[in-house]
Amino acid sequence: MLVAVLMPGIGVEVNGSIRWINLAGIRLQPSEFMKIAAIIYFADYLARKKDDLHLFKVGIINIGLVVGAIGLLLLLEPDFGTTAVLVATVAVMMFLAGVRFWHFMVSISVAAALMALIMWMEPYRVARLLSYRDPWADPFGSGFQLVQALIAIGRGEWFGTGLGSSIQKLFYLPHAGNDFLIAIVGEELGAIGIFCVLALFLVLLYRTFAIARQALELGYRFQGFLAQGLGILLVIQAAVHIGVNTGLLPTKGLTLPMMSYGGSSMLSSMTAIGLILAVDRQVRSRSRKRR
Repeated sequence: MLVAVLMPGIGVEVNGSIRWINLAGIRLQPSEFMKIAAIIYFADYLARKKDDLHLFKVGIINIGLVVGAIGLLLLLEPDFGTTAVLVATVAVMMFLAGVRFWHFMVSISVAAALMALIMWMEPYRVARLLSYRDPWADPFGSGFQLVQALIAIGRGEWFGTGLGSSIQKLFYLPHAGNDFLIAIVGEELGAIGIFCVLALFLVLLYRTFAIARQALELGYRFQGFLAQGLGILLVIQAAVHIGVNTGLLPTKGLTLPMMSYGGSSMLSSMTAIGLILAVDRQVRSRSRKRR
């Protein structure tokens, strides 16, 4: 699907990026489903190679080649944000699976250098980075989205203007229902609302790790790594989304899992939750049989 989206006549261009496919009247974003497929693959690989992950080729090179192939296809769309989220998720999965620490640090250093190089190769990415440092320098140009997001959050103060009372989402803030959703949450529900969303994602991470730990204790390596990976994926994407909206990270179009508007994003999030629940069901069933 990542290859198909790049083919003329198949991929659909929106705002300069070719990330969608029209399928029977439904517009799909393949990268959303690729993330889930990639986590399933890496969970399986780490489970099968668990005893050999101390080897540089098995623990680093093989994984890096697959991540690099996926990242190349994503960057051709271009979709730097999804690439960064996937790289970060796989890196955490590798660390938790038991890759040697110095191997891990070398791979992280190389990945960070490559990501920085890719960022500086594109003028629009450099412009986004500069506007992130001082969005008020060009409030009606490259800094427009971040400025409007910060205005929304500032307008909400601690307790917000009230549910449905946002002004920014009606006239000023682009992509208010997906890429900049947390800014509207801040405007309508205040800083307290943002903190509640953060707390819910932390609870999600805690529960997925608890399920993963139980699976690993029962000898279910694949299920354990899968639950870990999916939980990490959802929380890292949420963290990037919130960081972009609050000005902590450069502007990048990423949805807030399970909350942002968009069919592909919502289906991907629900698929991840469904798989985590499937692991939990299997763990509970095995635990009852052992008792």
